[in-house]
Amino acid sequence: MRSRSMLLALLLLVAVSAAGCGNDPAVLRLATTTSTADSGLLDAILPAFEEGHNARVDVVAVGTGQAIELGEAGDADVILVHARAKEDAFVAEGHGLARYDVMYNDFVIVGPAADPAGIDGMAAAAEALAAIAAAEATFASRGDDSGTHTKEMSLWAAVGLEPSADLGWYKSLGQSMGETLLFANDSAAYTLADRGTFLAQGDSLPDLVVLVGGASIAENGDPALLNPYGVIPVNPGKGGIAADLAQAFVEWITSVETQEAIQAFGRDQFGQSLFYPDSEAWDNR
Repeated sequence: MRSRSMLLALLLLVAVSAAGCGNDPAVLRLATTTSTADSGLLDAILPAFEEGHNARVDVVAVGTGQAIELGEAGDADVILVHARAKEDAFVAEGHGLARYDVMYNDFVIVGPAADPAGIDGMAAAAEALAAIAAAEATFASRGDDSGTHTKEMSLWAAVGLEPSADLGWYKSLGQSMGETLLFANDSAAYTLADRGTFLAQGDSLPDLVVLVGGASIAENGDPALLNPYGVIPVNPGKGGIAADLAQAFVEWITSVETQEAIQAFGRDQFGQSLFYPDSEAWDNR
């Protein structure tokens, strides 16, 4: 009788364990740009997806170029990035199924209040970079093939310049947006930053001010500084891709409800949104 009771208890334990395994959350691998993490946006919105889909989102926050490479290698299920030409190429080459608009914010040029290059209030970011180069004022570049670095290089190219680490004033760091801002703050350097990360980390950046781009996106007069983000589910043909969950994530992040959460993020603390909704569902609401 005792052995029979022990056997029944063991079978019950196995059954309970199996049931528990069936409720384990599915895992979604999200490769994304550092700005979505450094700004705090993902911490604010992802719990709703995880709870609603019994899922765990494993976030790898890197430069956009690296996030795209992870998708190409099949090491991510979905990517959330901000370098439109690279995103379109990712889909055209068959690595992603389709690109969906998610949100946008803008870039700004920040630097020391002393402003040795005299760029404060310039309307065009490219002209401001030309002035920084002419003054040989210290400039901190992310130098990491991120969306921000891609935008920076396009602005230099617009004025016929191609700075490199061989120049004493140009610092190519290979770092995230947050680390680049900290370097600029500590080195009295200029840098190009997405406004969201700059505002979110403002308490750690007492010596940096916005010099080009205005106090809000509404005051930014340079269309070249617009910063759109797209989400792309990775082609499941690569194997090992959580395709259904990736598509669910796309539908969730572009839904009106999540777009409202994106719009609300940062408003109470900073008096402005750090990101602005831009999905098809939002535009057609």
